[in-house]
Amino acid sequence: MADPPRYPDTDRDSGDDADFGPGGDAPPGTPRWVKVLGIMALAAVLLVVLLLLVGGHTPPMQHGP
Repeated sequence: MADPPRYPDTDRDSGDDADFGPGGDAPPGTPRWVKVLGIMALAAVLLVVLLLLVGGHTPPMQHGP
C-alpha cells in the first residue's frame, strides 16, 4: 500500500489555516515602546560601563579603593 502524500492539498486553500505559510500575513513587528525601552536600557548599561572604566572622581585627600 502506498503512503499518503506528506502535504495533501498544498495547491488548494482549505480555509482552515491561521494565515501561516505562503500568502499569509507576516506577524506584527516589535512595538515602538519596546524599542525605546531597549535603547534606554542599552544607554544606561553603556554609561555604567564607561563610569567603571574611567574611575569617576574621588574627593581631595582620599585614596581610591
